[in-house]
Amino acid sequence: MASNQAKVIEKYSHGKEGERYLLSRSEYMEFHYTKKNLDEYIKPDSRVIELGCGGGYYGMYFADKCAEYVGIDITPENIAAFEENIKVKGLANVKAFVGDAVNLENIADKSFDVILCLGPMYHLPKEERELVFAECKRIAKDGAIIAFAYINGLGVYAGACTVWNVYPNAKTNKYVFEYHTDDERPELFFFTSPEEIEYDAKKYKLEVLKNCGVDFLFAANAINNMSEEQFECYWELADRMSESRSCVGLSNHALLVCRK
Repeated sequence: MASNQAKVIEKYSHGKEGERYLLSRSEYMEFHYTKKNLDEYIKPDSRVIELGCGGGYYGMYFADKCAEYVGIDITPENIAAFEENIKVKGLANVKAFVGDAVNLENIADKSFDVILCLGPMYHLPKEERELVFAECKRIAKDGAIIAFAYINGLGVYAGACTVWNVYPNAKTNKYVFEYHTDDERPELFFFTSPEEIEYDAKKYKLEVLKNCGVDFLFAANAINNMSEEQFECYWELADRMSESRSCVGLSNHALLVCRK
């Protein structure tokens, strides 16, 4: 069981995480580029499992693109919301269960073609992220795709400095650089880096296919204040930033895609 399970459940018990993409253009970027970077790996015959599925945003998107989609989340309210979405849409190939990514004891070895770990790494210290790597590899078929979303510590801090005038400060320097956690919620949000998460993946004998930024907090205010014409032009720049390895280090949320 994750050591901070109660704090994660409290954070997401409102069951509305899947609506965050509606809040602003900058919030939407994370969802847009996550889907764009995963689309090519999900096939009509794929068995897909998502760890940290929230209320089923990605499940609803990928449901008609795969043979089976299973959502796992630690928060019961999220699973209730996902199950309601499944019922409303009448999706026979989608299921949702309460579960913990550090111990997928009810999931058989080598049972999925695609494993999407799109939330747990945000909330786990390094030693517990190791458990998630091991579990993802265990339930993956040979040749399966495994994707890990993570929060890039340097990128989120650099972005915070442009969005909120309280940053940088000495306290946050210590939390981000030494403890690799959020300064305000150090037991809830944990940071890593593109280099560190690739190192961990390779330690578990996973082949790294791509490591890309899916949003950039430092650009959030600019994106939200652009005219419609400017925003349409911005997409080409955003595409190039997401694909560029030289930019991933300044991303806020990022996505590592591997093959077993």
